[in-house]
Amino acid sequence: MSLSPAWVAVLDSDGHSAVHWSSIGSPSAPDTELMSWARDNDHIVFTNDLDYGALLFVTGAIAPSVIQIRGEDVRPTSAGEMLLSALRVAEHELTQGALITVEPRRRRIASLPLRRS
Repeated sequence: MSLSPAWVAVLDSDGHSAVHWSSIGSPSAPDTELMSWARDNDHIVFTNDLDYGALLFVTGAIAPSVIQIRGEDVRPTSAGEMLLSALRVAEHELTQGALITVEPRRRRIASLPLRRS
């Protein structure tokens, strides 16, 4: 819910199947409900909310994969290519279970389950 539904078109145009939570669930649903839906329906969560990474860590989950986009401007018109590039690079990791953080100058990939380092 933290990102614009306009991201769906950006992802679809690059061959990814995408839905915005507002079209399938309640806007006030807890993060755990969204995560459960994504896991059960083999989807990846795309967000700019850091709570999802924390939720993966606390629960020791191995799915769903989560992509966090960070930066001052996370509009599709500004950050679309940055995200699509990260998806291409991390495609394998996302299918195996990962937390991907995408920022303007770097990207980080952590395999699930997340462990204390």
